[in-house]
Amino acid sequence: MTPLESLVSTGTKLWLDSVDPVEVEKNLKYGATGATSNPIIIAGILGTGDHDAKLSDLLDAGHDDTAIAWAMTDYLVANAQKSFHPVWQKTACNDGWVSFELDPLLEDVELGPAHDDRVAAYIKQGKQANQGHDNRMIKVPATPAGLDALEELAAHGITLNVTLIFSDEQYHAAREAVWKGRQRFGQLDTFKSVYSIFVSRVDAYTDKHYTNLSDDAQGEVGLLNTKRIWHDNQAWWADKGLKLDQEIIFASTGAKLDWQAPDYYPARLAGSDIQTNPPATNDAIQELGKSYAKTVGDMPSQAIQDEIDAKVDQAKMTADLMEEGLAKFADPFKKLLASIKDKRAQLAST
Repeated sequence: MTPLESLVSTGTKLWLDSVDPVEVEKNLKYGATGATSNPIIIAGILGTGDHDAKLSDLLDAGHDDTAIAWAMTDYLVANAQKSFHPVWQKTACNDGWVSFELDPLLEDVELGPAHDDRVAAYIKQGKQANQGHDNRMIKVPATPAGLDALEELAAHGITLNVTLIFSDEQYHAAREAVWKGRQRFGQLDTFKSVYSIFVSRVDAYTDKHYTNLSDDAQGEVGLLNTKRIWHDNQAWWADKGLKLDQEIIFASTGAKLDWQAPDYYPARLAGSDIQTNPPATNDAIQELGKSYAKTVGDMPSQAIQDEIDAKVDQAKMTADLMEEGLAKFADPFKKLLASIKDKRAQLAST
């Protein structure tokens, strides 16, 4: 049994944080059963040159850079969906999904529209991106506008991945809006939803801003936050009588602190729900040669929990991480547009 097979055997669903066809094929062999995407991933894939022929066709058709960005995103996500579709069929919609992120520029602090217009845009884009797809999840951020769009999207039967979650308040608002909307739609036997909790970004933040934390507590804040929400999620859905799992996605699982092993987060979140690991993290896990046991339900010691609760201002941390997260949310799409502009010039010269 390989290390990743061992991780999956604990109960973890392994999703790839990429839709690169090469990585999808490799990670399917590792045991991956789904995938997520975002603009920086798409930009990296286009930078390889492997899809220049498709790009050239879109350029020749006269599309502008924004239209090409969305066309290539749709193309790459749809290809990944085909790869994972057998999993989706085998699990009766419980797995085998690929996430499609809506326009990050809606949250651009300089360019984004007013709140009500953002909500309307999320709903419109979500319906369009979902049209004609069965194993595509629509990824919506847990911002004020994103949260306000969730009920209406769910009420149209759209399967949602609510992302950019750092706090239990965001998670509660998201799950309740999604559940309310889905009950309006009905067809609860095929109801699936996931909630992406960012882990390592929290520990990178506390490492920088909370140097008063003990060595034992540093690197535990993101895990404690995530595990508390995971326990909450398990309890909240338990009495709903649903056929499919409503799951937490453990996102941002790549190690960010110098002392952390490559499997620091995957090893401590093993045993349930979904890990969206970057390709480099999965490759590193394979090379470590370890085996894994279920740990997701294991909490830090009470002393560490008490220290974190006493020293970390959760509200301020969430606000700061959301501000940082929104920049990281919008800026990659701008970089994607810039990369397409560069590719346009490169292909024109050849």
